[in-house]
Amino acid sequence: MVFEKLLLQKGLKLKRKMVKICCIGAGYVGGPTMAIIALKCPSIEVAVVDISVSRITAWNSDQLPIYEPGLDGVVKQCRGKNLFFSTDVEKHVSEADIVFVSVNTPTKTRGLGAGKAADLTYWESAARMIADVSKSNKIVVEKSTVPVKTAEAIEKILTHNSKGIQFQILSNPEFLAEGTAIEDLLKPDRVLIGGRETPEGQKAIQALKDVYAQWVPEERILTTNLWSAELSKLAANAFLAQRISSVNAMSALCEATGANITQVSYAVGKDSRIGPKFLNASVGFGGSCFQKDILNLVYICECNGLPEVAEYWKQVIKINDYQKNRFVNRVVASMFNTVSNKKIAVLGFAFKKDTGDTRETPAIDVCKGLLGDKARLSIYDPQVTEDQIQRDLTMDKFTWDHPIHLQPMSPSTVKQVSVVWEAYEATKDAHGICILTEWDEFKTLDYKRIYDNMQKPAFVFDGRNVVDVEKLREIGFIVFSIGKPLDPWLKDMPAVA
Repeated sequence: MVFEKLLLQKGLKLKRKMVKICCIGAGYVGGPTMAIIALKCPSIEVAVVDISVSRITAWNSDQLPIYEPGLDGVVKQCRGKNLFFSTDVEKHVSEADIVFVSVNTPTKTRGLGAGKAADLTYWESAARMIADVSKSNKIVVEKSTVPVKTAEAIEKILTHNSKGIQFQILSNPEFLAEGTAIEDLLKPDRVLIGGRETPEGQKAIQALKDVYAQWVPEERILTTNLWSAELSKLAANAFLAQRISSVNAMSALCEATGANITQVSYAVGKDSRIGPKFLNASVGFGGSCFQKDILNLVYICECNGLPEVAEYWKQVIKINDYQKNRFVNRVVASMFNTVSNKKIAVLGFAFKKDTGDTRETPAIDVCKGLLGDKARLSIYDPQVTEDQIQRDLTMDKFTWDHPIHLQPMSPSTVKQVSVVWEAYEATKDAHGICILTEWDEFKTLDYKRIYDNMQKPAFVFDGRNVVDVEKLREIGFIVFSIGKPLDPWLKDMPAVA
């Protein structure tokens, strides 16, 4: 087979010609993943393609379209050598031996499964294009998070349009955490490859395994059947989100009883069966995957006649929504039950630190909740642009997960929102501060200076537990920190969730 002729063999030597990899989709997954493959496999030519001219232009510039620590150096080291970014999708797909597909799989907004099921429009379009332009056998790799059995559907599209060309479908889900994506790619906990349990399927698995084996220890490269690989990704994200919702549920109980969620989390995390990760209480989880994947999981359970299982996973999202609503209610109730025409400083808009990604960030719902009570918001985030913030506050739900060229070109601006590029400017003359992203710089701000320039009483609502509560109270702030014993002021003004 062509894969045996072209792809890596034992000893990591190539037999006939340089292997070519193409990735369709130059986003948060495709760009960094391909950059690391290019870095670690100098004998492989890697092309990242996208129909968005602006995105590819950014990848070829000094200002990359996404912020990720360490990414800039990797791209600059490989770009133009064996890493290329292009809008000539068909050319690179046609020439590739392995095609990764990393396109958007948004939640459907209408029709069957609306609000839960994944919309595979872009995936199907990519599959039809691959079949149309291919002149040689190819391995097609699912890199996007997709519903279980997607590979089977894609396989049917490719087979029925193959013109005699053979395609092998693999599932290779990503397990990256934004902010540490480069480190995750360089030293992954595991690389998961799922394929058909046929001789041809096993050869395809081995071909992709040989690529990763150039820098990943073999014992960390796991192989499964297609369905197990697809479900493993959804399950992993569901488990992680479940931990966050669990600790956030406990944070509400801590506030009601006077317990301290930090102490409770530490005690729970010392149990070796549980461990300390993902036990930090917060205003809620965000990011492109958690909610979308759980909704997808819920839909799959419902379609397979498992309503009790579906209901179980729904609760993870319900608690997350409850936590965001509870935070907004606490802000409004604490400030004499109204924030109308009051300036509220919002520190942090990205869904977590060390990324500029705002997809499903809790800040969107918190800001919309405050705007609903007619607050004036002054927002500062070191990595998020004003255009992105305005876009997020005006877009319909789930619109963010469609390709950028299909989103509204110039978002209508929210008049009560100003975006500034310094924390001190955001907090000047503010009545309250909401900390919504755990950027390190928010821990070391001069809060005495901030207090002196705020309206009084001055409030801090810490949605990420980053500030020293006692120090701020000594300065004069009234402080609410998720899951911590309540300020005496707050006890007199209970928030109704």
